Amino acid sequence: MNDAELDNYLEAGRVAKQVLHSCAAEIKPGVLMGDIFDMVVEQIESAGAMLSFPPNISLNEVAAHDSPSPVDERTFIEGDLVKLDIGTHIDGYIADTAMTVDLGGDHGKLCEAAQAALEAAINVVMPEVVVSEIGAAVEAAITSYGFKPILNLTGHGVARYDLHHGPSIPNTGMFGSAVLREGNVVAIEPFATTGTGMVHETPRAEIYQVVADGSVRSPTARKIMKRAEVMQGLPFSRRWLNVPKADLALPSLLRQGNMYVYHCLSDTPGSFVAQFEHTIIVSEEGPVVTTR
Repeated sequence: MNDAELDNYLEAGRVAKQVLHSCAAEIKPGVLMGDIFDMVVEQIESAGAMLSFPPNISLNEVAAHDSPSPVDERTFIEGDLVKLDIGTHIDGYIADTAMTVDLGGDHGKLCEAAQAALEAAINVVMPEVVVSEIGAAVEAAITSYGFKPILNLTGHGVARYDLHHGPSIPNTGMFGSAVLREGNVVAIEPFATTGTGMVHETPRAEIYQVVADGSVRSPTARKIMKRAEVMQGLPFSRRWLNVPKADLALPSLLRQGNMYVYHCLSDTPGSFVAQFEHTIIVSEEGPVVTTR
C-alpha cells in the first residue's frame, strides 16, 4: 500500500466516523428512517467523500441490509434497537463502520457485548493471523455476556471499489482458514443476538448491485443501469433511482443476471441484534483502525 492509498483509506475512515456518530445522535423516537438515510448521504457528500453503499438502518431482530424505500414512512419508536451501518470511499478506497442505538435503554448489555467483541477482534489483527482466531475472540466475548454471535454473518475484506473482497472474517472460531497479510484492509463487524444466532433472508429488499453489463432491452431497465453507474459497481438504493416503473424492471434485471439483490437478514421475530463495526488496515506495527 503506497502513501496515497493509505491517505485515501484514512480520509474515508475519518469521514465515516464523523458521519456515523453525527447521524446516530439524531436517531430518536418519532424520527423518520428516511430522514436519517438522507442525512447520512448529505453529510458524506458534503465532507467530500462518496458512499460505498446505501446506509443500512436495521431494527430489532433485523441484523443487516434494511434501508428505507422511496416512499418509506417508518419512524423509530421507543424500545427500538437500531443498527446504523454506513460506508464511504475516497477514489474507491473504502471505509465501512456501524454502531447500534438503543432507544429503550433495555439492551445495554447486548450492545456492550458486541462492542467488546469488536475490541477483542481488533486486538488479534496482525499479519499471518488465521481469521478463525479473530472469530474465536468475537465468539468468546459475546458468549461471556450470555448472548450468541450470528454464525452466518461475517466481516469482509475491502479493496478499491470492492466492498466484499475477501477474506471473510467470521464471528465464530469454528471456521475460517484464510490468513491476514500485511496491507490487507478488513471490516470486522460482530453481531450479538438474543435469538438463535442464525439469520435468514426476508422478502424485503431495497439494495441492489450491478454485477454484469449484458444486453438490456427494456428502456426502463437501461435507465436503471445508467443511474447505477454513479456507484461504479458498488451497491445502490432503490430510493435513489427515481425511475418510473423501476419496480417492474428490477426483477427482469435480476433474472437476466445483471443485478444482485441484498435481502434483509433477520434473526427470529422478537429477538434483538446489536452490531458494531470498524475498518482496519493490517500492519506489522499493529492494527490501524481507520474509522475510530
